[in-house]
Amino acid sequence: QVQLVESGGGLVQAGGSLRLSCAASGRTFSAYAMAWFRQAPGKEREFVAGITRSGSSTNLADSVKGRFTISRDNAKNTVYLQMNSLEPEDTAVYYCAGRFDGILTTIPGLFGSWGQGTQVTVSS
Repeated sequence: QVQLVESGGGLVQAGGSLRLSCAASGRTFSAYAMAWFRQAPGKEREFVAGITRSGSSTNLADSVKGRFTISRDNAKNTVYLQMNSLEPEDTAVYYCAGRFDGILTTIPGLFGSWGQGTQVTVSS
């Protein structure tokens, strides 16, 4: 499985922006559909955004449409999550996930590779 390391989390005021990065190593990154999930305290892990292996198609959760953008650079083995107009409700640990040779999905259990997570805190 590919190894994933997230970075870019932090504390930001409401209305601010952050860009998360997820660097992959190991197996061929371009063979992985990639996604971002998040988990707030006391809540289940939820899908945020996903991108196909080539980067030609993306999928965003309704709660982040118009504010977040997912992209990838296969030459750099990295996937990004640009988060704008952040709200306190976006506070969570954000996880990068990869699904080898699979189609894009929103189901966490279908992703075999996970990063350790990065904390995003949005203050009001």
